[in-house]
Amino acid sequence: MSDDTMAPPTRQPETAPAAELRDRRSVLRCAAMAALAGGGAAVLAACGGGETAGSGPATTGSSSAPTTGTSSAPTTGASTPPPSSGAPGGTVLGPVSDVPVGGGKVFTDAKVVVTQPTAGQYKGFSAVCTHAGNPVGSVEGGQIICPFHNSHFSITDGAPVSGPAETPLPAVNVAVNGGNIVQTA
Repeated sequence: MSDDTMAPPTRQPETAPAAELRDRRSVLRCAAMAALAGGGAAVLAACGGGETAGSGPATTGSSSAPTTGTSSAPTTGASTPPPSSGAPGGTVLGPVSDVPVGGGKVFTDAKVVVTQPTAGQYKGFSAVCTHAGNPVGSVEGGQIICPFHNSHFSITDGAPVSGPAETPLPAVNVAVNGGNIVQTA
């Protein structure tokens, strides 16, 4: 045997996406630890040190993790702004025109599905399927449909019509305020 066959395999350099994923996990892990510990910006800044593929040393005090507010969840650049909560009477979900008679609309950000079984009668339900906790996807043919396991729910009362779900979608209080559907307390 030659020395070539006995040599340990050479290690390939880490690709940039893998390095970025590891760095993102580190930032998220540090943000979660800071939230649990009740720490603030100083703890988050300490997590930002080190080098990543294609960049120089991190600067102190700059972190991609949020340092203010009450949420420890990470934010992404492609997020939709939350529904307006400044409306009198509740949180605006969307315009009444988005909810057709005999159908409905899933308001993904608010995790609410609003239906209009008959003209002028609006019903609100949780947009989280009671079977496995996945988000419902659409309202078609008078039914709220979860695309993950094909559960169907009634637009009138949220009761399961078919599929593996056995529990109705929980009701959510909604009302019409001007030309908008609002979620009320």
